[in-house]
Amino acid sequence: MQTIGFIGLGIMGKPMAANLLGAGYPLIVYDIVPEAVAETVAKGAKAAKSPADVARQVDIVVTMLPNSPQVKTVVCGEDGVLSGAKAGLILVDMSSIAPLAAQEIAREAGKKGVVMLDCPVSGGQPKAVDGTLSIMAGGPEEVFEQVKPMLLCMGASAVLVGDVGSGNMTKLANQIIVAGNIAAMSEAMVLASKAGIDAEKVFEAIRGGLAGSTVLDAKMPLILQRNFNPGFRIDLHVKDLGNVVETAQEVEAPIPLTQEVLEMMKHLQAEGKGGQDHGGLVQYYEEKAGVKVQK
Repeated sequence: MQTIGFIGLGIMGKPMAANLLGAGYPLIVYDIVPEAVAETVAKGAKAAKSPADVARQVDIVVTMLPNSPQVKTVVCGEDGVLSGAKAGLILVDMSSIAPLAAQEIAREAGKKGVVMLDCPVSGGQPKAVDGTLSIMAGGPEEVFEQVKPMLLCMGASAVLVGDVGSGNMTKLANQIIVAGNIAAMSEAMVLASKAGIDAEKVFEAIRGGLAGSTVLDAKMPLILQRNFNPGFRIDLHVKDLGNVVETAQEVEAPIPLTQEVLEMMKHLQAEGKGGQDHGGLVQYYEEKAGVKVQK
């Protein structure tokens, strides 16, 4: 069985690494947070001293990092993955970053004989824990097929959508839909609550119809409980929608709805709520209406 390197043991990366360990993969890990490394080592992983140290010991390096700058530093920077990589190494970046950044990193990797896939995920922490993430991949088909069994230890699905960068373009499309869905759900439930109708009953009435969605089923019960503990933080969704705006400008695509939702999320960030779950977007509408959506 191939040895896997895993860099980035945050809210998503740590459970993803645990699922690889559970599937029997030998795992070499690195993170700047020693406690996250120690926790994963306790489950059977081996710690490395740096990203370069990870690359020297493995066949595949998986990165799960906050955004494009961090991926560039970890892969291309001093003591980064590429400084320790041998030709033939496969780099699987599962971070959500700008598509053009993914392509830039892939070009740098290619100079060292390293092949890269960009494989961002959707599903948040609950699905990272369950190993049921949706994985969208970009890169060479033969390399994707080689790593697909590994990916399916972390996800319920893994789909190759095109060349490098396509994975992250698909993730941006996903994040547009999720953000718009949460905003529409929030708007509807605040309207119902303001009109004096029981939001929980509205949820039960509409969830089986055309308005039903995975987002509605996942987020509405938490909103009703006033539980905004992060499965996917507002801060991270703001980051993703910022990448949407940047990419839309590059390809000249209109995104008026996304820009509006981004401003709502930034408003909540300014109120110190960026660490909450993105379902907390409902609070933007609640503030305006002077009501709360709850049981």
